[in-house]
Amino acid sequence: MEGSSLSRGDLLNSIRSMNPEDQLQLLEDIAAMVKNNLGKKKHSILELRGLGKKIWKGIDAQEYVDRERNSWGG
Repeated sequence: MEGSSLSRGDLLNSIRSMNPEDQLQLLEDIAAMVKNNLGKKKHSILELRGLGKKIWKGIDAQEYVDRERNSWGG
C-alpha cells in the first residue's frame, strides 16, 4: 500500500479485530470509494475532434498554408 505504514497483512489483522458492525461500515466505505473511482472518466484525444470547426469554416486549407508560408519571407 503506497503511502501507508501498514502492510496488507497488518491491515487485515486490524480489520479482523474490529466488531462486525465496524467491518461492515468499512466495507461500505471501501465500496463507495471504488464506485467513485470507477465513475471518473478518462478522456480521449478523440474528444477534441471537431473543436474549433466553426473558426475554420469557409477557409481553404491550402490557401491558408500558402499564405502562412509566404508570410515567413522565404
